[in-house]
Amino acid sequence: MKKEVLAAMTASVADVDLMTCDRLEALAKGHGMLTLAVFSIANVIADEFLRGTQLNVTSQNMPEIPLDDVLAKCIAAARAAGADAANAALLSATLLYLAGSNVQAGVAAGNRKLGAMARMIAGADRCGVAAVPTPKLNNKISGFPAVLAIYRAMEDKKLCPIDGQFVPNGVARGPIYGHSALGEDIVYPALAREGARIGAEAMMNAFAGAGMQPNRIISAIFGAAAILEIVHPDARVSPEYGNYTKINSTQLAGQGAVTATSLPETLHIKGIDREVDTAKVVGDFGLILKDIGGPTVMAMITFDDILGCFKEGGGIGCGGGSGPVASVLSRVTTDAVISLLALIQHNGDEEKAATIVHDVRREYFMDAEIGEVSGNVVARKAEQLRRGPVTRAIIRGTEGVKIEAVRRRAEKAYGMLSEGTDLGSVVRALDEERQKTVEKGAMTYFQKQMGQEVGIKFTKIACGARRPDDLAKRHLSFDVDADVEITMGDETIRFEGLAHKVIPKAVQEQDGMVLPFITFAAVPLNELLMGSNIILNITVPAAVAAAMGKHAPREAAQLAEAGGFISTAISGARERAEKVAMLAVRIVKQVGE
Repeated sequence: MKKEVLAAMTASVADVDLMTCDRLEALAKGHGMLTLAVFSIANVIADEFLRGTQLNVTSQNMPEIPLDDVLAKCIAAARAAGADAANAALLSATLLYLAGSNVQAGVAAGNRKLGAMARMIAGADRCGVAAVPTPKLNNKISGFPAVLAIYRAMEDKKLCPIDGQFVPNGVARGPIYGHSALGEDIVYPALAREGARIGAEAMMNAFAGAGMQPNRIISAIFGAAAILEIVHPDARVSPEYGNYTKINSTQLAGQGAVTATSLPETLHIKGIDREVDTAKVVGDFGLILKDIGGPTVMAMITFDDILGCFKEGGGIGCGGGSGPVASVLSRVTTDAVISLLALIQHNGDEEKAATIVHDVRREYFMDAEIGEVSGNVVARKAEQLRRGPVTRAIIRGTEGVKIEAVRRRAEKAYGMLSEGTDLGSVVRALDEERQKTVEKGAMTYFQKQMGQEVGIKFTKIACGARRPDDLAKRHLSFDVDADVEITMGDETIRFEGLAHKVIPKAVQEQDGMVLPFITFAAVPLNELLMGSNIILNITVPAAVAAAMGKHAPREAAQLAEAGGFISTAISGARERAEKVAMLAVRIVKQVGE
């Protein structure tokens, strides 16, 4: 291997912050997202699991149980990564639940709930579901529509099958109501199921009314949370609804919400093939959410990303960073969940967990290489905050892919530059390869998901479709001008101005002849618009050119940035490429001294 190639490879991966235009250092303190807090929490849980610590909520007659200590450690780790109290509580409770903890135990004295425990240990304030925001889907709403709809139904006497004014004295507050026919057979099931249904439907309508695609899983969870503020959340129900010792009002709320949102009956966790009952998951998350306090939008986006661990994630509305699009690095959260659950399933075997992380990225991403490098970068950044088995497994599973990605680019750049190709053309060739990879990956994805053979080809990808300012004219992500051809069988559909002409027109006119085909173009275009998540196509050629003495580091960085069109989707590539090129020059001088 030429020493210039070796120097460029080494320099390109020496600092993870220089592998992306995303602001990883800011992310380390929770600015913009709480991704790294999730990795820290996951490392804590993995360590505690391997120690044999009990991770369950119990109703022991003790002031503290082992889970209190685990929660305290998780919350401290999240706070160190920039999460505030309520956010740390939400993320800790969510990951512990997925790791196998139950959400509630006991009734009356000794009763404990996972969400409430997390909130109290974190020192967060209680707030109602109406004030809890949803994840941002460009816009966002809160749980208020669910709460409003449920209260309106109560006021109109359309929610509960009895009129409470006819409940006699001596019945209303005790076990005659709560643990016998009136409560368990009549009131609780009706309130839980119908209330969650009403709340979930209201959330779906509110999403649509705010110009967002209705999010089914989030609507269901909020619908369940809103009614669980009202109905007795620990109530047992009539045996007709299932095992008396296992089915309670929380799960019935989940059933009502699942029915309203047409969610599948079961969900499956990627990599470990664990199947879970959707109604139970929705009800349990609803219970956590109603107790957790007041999380921010950033925490709710991260919560949504955590749910990307489900294979069905994209179809039910969650997991923005879990595929098929390799998203911005602030959304690379699901790897931590997959790694944690794989470690638990395989009793701490990091090699098996590493293989699972690798395989999941290969299976669920259009550009698997970028997907794996993204996971590697975020795991390495997370280790600057807290090391542990979760991050080690992710790094082990993706390190070889990262090295090969750098080697291939460095060898290609060296060969092209040696033949006299200018640096800008080298970078453009690499970005054109990236475009083809995404197009091919999208075709494979749709074939798997829909059994539909689709041809996808972008014939134009340019900046500044509508705006004259410098940012829009230089960086693809801010005002893309994209033309695309979609081929199905013998028919080819051409969309000119996909983002700024076709989509607005079709959505406003509710054009059923166009809308179904837009997804085939929109999914891969999203990947291209987030192309600055990994900028090896810029930094590696710049480093090779500088190491070869073709250009000074600053000039190499400028030329490399000018040649890119996908990897420069947002600003920042030039500054990072210059630092990488400077290091490559230093390394090539020191090699063989």
